[in-house]
Amino acid sequence: MTHDADVVVAGGGPVGLLLACELALADVSVIVLERLTEVDTTIKAGSLNTPSVEALYRRGLLPQLAAAQRTALAGLGAFVRQRQAAGASLTKPVPKFAGHFAGIMLRGELLDESDPDFGTSGPAGEVGLVPQEALERILAARAAELGVAVRRGVTLTGFDTDDDAAAVRVHTSQGPLRAGWLVGCDGGRSTVRRLAGIPFPGTEPSITGHQAIVELTGADALGAGWNWTATGTYAHGPMPGRILTVEFDGAPADREAAISAEELQGALRRVSGVPDVTVTKVRSATRFTDNARQAAEYRRGRVLLAGDAAHVHAPFGGQGLNLGLGDAMNLGWKLAATVHGRAPEGLLGSYAVERRPLGAWVLEWTRAQVALMRPGSHSDALRRVVAELAGTSDATTYFAKKISGVWQRYDLPGTHELTGRSAPDLELSDGHRLADHLHAGTGLLLDLADDPGLRGRAAGLGDRVRVLTARCPERPALAGLLVRPDGYTAWASDVAGPYGELDAALARWFGAPTAVPVG
Repeated sequence: MTHDADVVVAGGGPVGLLLACELALADVSVIVLERLTEVDTTIKAGSLNTPSVEALYRRGLLPQLAAAQRTALAGLGAFVRQRQAAGASLTKPVPKFAGHFAGIMLRGELLDESDPDFGTSGPAGEVGLVPQEALERILAARAAELGVAVRRGVTLTGFDTDDDAAAVRVHTSQGPLRAGWLVGCDGGRSTVRRLAGIPFPGTEPSITGHQAIVELTGADALGAGWNWTATGTYAHGPMPGRILTVEFDGAPADREAAISAEELQGALRRVSGVPDVTVTKVRSATRFTDNARQAAEYRRGRVLLAGDAAHVHAPFGGQGLNLGLGDAMNLGWKLAATVHGRAPEGLLGSYAVERRPLGAWVLEWTRAQVALMRPGSHSDALRRVVAELAGTSDATTYFAKKISGVWQRYDLPGTHELTGRSAPDLELSDGHRLADHLHAGTGLLLDLADDPGLRGRAAGLGDRVRVLTARCPERPALAGLLVRPDGYTAWASDVAGPYGELDAALARWFGAPTAVPVG
């Protein structure tokens, strides 16, 4: 029987759209099902970490991200002017932003930018302040360019798998679809995960949080930035009208109910202790909590999970969006190779092997932040200690590396320091940077030593691995680099030959060549 698509992706948010783009780039037919009829304008994550920006940069999307950042920065300027017009004291210079941990702001001037984990991202390192709505619009446009079928206003209602026929029959509100694979990118309350019977263990929720863009009166009495009180935590800014409240009274009674101005106003008054602050209009609002869970399996047969469908946690620091985008980049090329029947043994299984540890780390990172935000003498004392530590260069650098994601690496075979890390954005002698050569989403074997023997190792791999010979003046000792389609280094060497590790890496990630390697 024929398929309607090779892959059906449930969920058309940023994670589902990025996954669909990666699949389409690899000539895999894909249908995205999204219950919303338009791009979600609800206020959510406000920034991207370094691995996320690098991934999109390697697909040629950096100009669009930079434009979105300029718009966001204009909004920050408007908030500062608004506060000044209201008479707020802003005489102290605004420190260079380096992120926050549980609302404890990090000062960029304390960051040790000579740390080797920084400075390898090229132009991607200059972009980060990209709101989730802007990102979703960028990815929706990219998906349209690639011919991805995004079916909005369509809900997945069920599915049946037929392993003998290598198929999944997907039931939707607009009729059935037949595909080879189904990927659930449908959020923390994932229908795909639930119907697949995949357990979702973790810790229970303890907070009710609100985040919103509103119009306020009486806001002059609110503290700017993050504030801790005897009843919870709140934030005001940095975007005009943006408020966030955290109350430690258990999970929201109804996550789906409409959020009124009265509900937001009540939470803000209770947490801030400012009785006259009034919400006069709600532009965008959401509730959240802090249950921290991770799927017991990222794959069951022909069904896979990515993004919040695979892991949920408190939203502090925007880690969830970035974690999900990393899932999509890791899964896309592996699933595409599997669809085309050229995946080496274990390739698709490596998705969960590589991504689950990062998911578990994010859960721990957000749990720690909730503990610091909790009202009470013990948490207050701990927060003062952490804040004092955060005022040092070593701690600022530690936190900034964790928040930015530059510390991330996969546990891959190989002895070189670059192996398993995001590939450095090398400036090459051909006038381009490494990222410019990764737009097509294939592997790249970079010969920096003009070594025919090295280049010959990829013979017979066809379009799975592109071979490029160039020089890199900034890294003269580096002889060669094998970059996976997701931008991670599979092999690197400072010497020409022997080629045992390179051959193993090529076979592990791209399969057996159709010809004997030369050299």
